[in-house]
Amino acid sequence: MDFFGIPLTEWVGYAAMAGLLISFTMKDVRKLRIINTIGCILFVIYGFMLQTSWPIIISNGAIALINLYYLVLKKN
Repeated sequence: MDFFGIPLTEWVGYAAMAGLLISFTMKDVRKLRIINTIGCILFVIYGFMLQTSWPIIISNGAIALINLYYLVLKKN
């Protein structure tokens, strides 16, 4: 499926990239972790869309889990 001549896979990659970049402009660490987690999850999806690109999947999955740990369990 293409939108404006760009495959859906690339759109997911661009959205993931934008999420990560935007997260690093946040001053509030909680907001940074939320936006970064969304970007990481999109990168995991992107990795699977690329026919299992394991370095992308593993690294971003791990970062998302670390962010969730701090968001949910370590609220301080």
